[in-house]
Amino acid sequence: MALETKLSLRQTQRMIMTQSLQQAIGLLQLNRMELIQTVRQELEENPLLEEELIEAAEEVAEAKPDVAAEEPAEPEPKEDKLSETDWESYLQDASDYRREFPREELERAAPEDTMTRPRSLADHLTFQLYLSTSDPDLLTWANLIIGNLDENGYLAVPLEQLSEAPPTDPALPERSLRLVQSFDPVGVAARDLGECLLLQLDALGAEARLARCLITEHLLELEHRNIARLADRLKVPPREVQAALELIATLEPKPGRTFSTEEPRYITPDVAIVKLDDRFVVVLNEDGLPRLRVSGYYRSILSRRGQNSKETREYVEGKMRSALWLIRSIEQRQRTLYKVTESIVKFQRQFLEKGISAMRPLTLKEVAEDIGMHESTVSRVTTNKYVHTPQGLLELKYFFHRGVPATDGGGTVSSLSVKEIVRKLLIQEDQGKPLSDQKIVEILQQQGVEIARRTVAKYRSQLRIPSSSKRRRY
Repeated sequence: MALETKLSLRQTQRMIMTQSLQQAIGLLQLNRMELIQTVRQELEENPLLEEELIEAAEEVAEAKPDVAAEEPAEPEPKEDKLSETDWESYLQDASDYRREFPREELERAAPEDTMTRPRSLADHLTFQLYLSTSDPDLLTWANLIIGNLDENGYLAVPLEQLSEAPPTDPALPERSLRLVQSFDPVGVAARDLGECLLLQLDALGAEARLARCLITEHLLELEHRNIARLADRLKVPPREVQAALELIATLEPKPGRTFSTEEPRYITPDVAIVKLDDRFVVVLNEDGLPRLRVSGYYRSILSRRGQNSKETREYVEGKMRSALWLIRSIEQRQRTLYKVTESIVKFQRQFLEKGISAMRPLTLKEVAEDIGMHESTVSRVTTNKYVHTPQGLLELKYFFHRGVPATDGGGTVSSLSVKEIVRKLLIQEDQGKPLSDQKIVEILQQQGVEIARRTVAKYRSQLRIPSSSKRRRY
């Protein structure tokens, strides 16, 4: 069969993502800081965009009648579609989501305003070193040891590899190590976990023979906390093993982490839910977000149709469309974020008043149907955004989770509420007879919650609570 090339006309329908639509969808997913950065970048790249200063606008409005009286009226421009646009009413009124609200309710003192550079572990140890000795050889090797400590305070490099030059005294590296290990925090400069714990036991000065034995000989088995097996192996009562484990649990496995120099991560909420009297008010956080407008100078260029070249006009028209679409996209993003948050308040009002025990199951589809938008739009607008609520600072995605079937009435209970019930049951249990996962299932069934044992085990694991055999106390 021979192949033949033909031309044919075919009419089809398909959805095409224009560049402007992609920009609008991308703005939905940005958090507040990313949006501010994007707007600043557009202000630099698009000459038709300029930041509207509220103070300057008020001064111009006050001085406008006098100026208008002095300047002669300009001739009417020629007919032009772009120049006929009502720029003031082109953007929809955003008063439906910009509520007047006392700003002092949202203002908080910035933590970075009162912070200084944190003291590092190396600074802390070096300060103690120069107060402890003036021996130049000890200072040299001790500084090498301090400089090679990791963020947890451990010496991961062998002593013989700290310096290429051999020490004048073979015992000098070990002496220097013992000197550094005597500094605060206790347990620093240890070469492994066992040495770190033993250094802390030495500092306590208590008689802890069994605890030392567990650290030196059964350190790997301590993770499983099988007290009965350890007691049988060491030929001691289980109560003594439990007391030794409790002593070991008070020790610090990472002595250097209290001096972590990692910069703290500050989260600024994109929206706030504030309770006024008996109602909850949604307030968008627009601090630092520039208010955009189209430059009047370039608007006047478009109004003078015959005085500009075709290239100039096409350039200005393209930048004008880009600027208008960006302003409308930002307004639409803010309006959508406000509507989604308002819908969340309507569904989760009991949670905002009473806490996690009153949380109800909620899906993206329910919110999308409530505000008349697509589910994917709700997903994008709640991604990587935070809300300040009476219950604390939460991610918007926190409010969406599945429900657990209830035995009475055929309804559902929030999985977060069930997890909170499990946590309270495990906290209040008798440590001599800890609750098993199956027993928790039976208690929840009595409270009207239908749940499987493996689900309870999953919730317990997420809460970082060990199994009943490891929680038993003698």
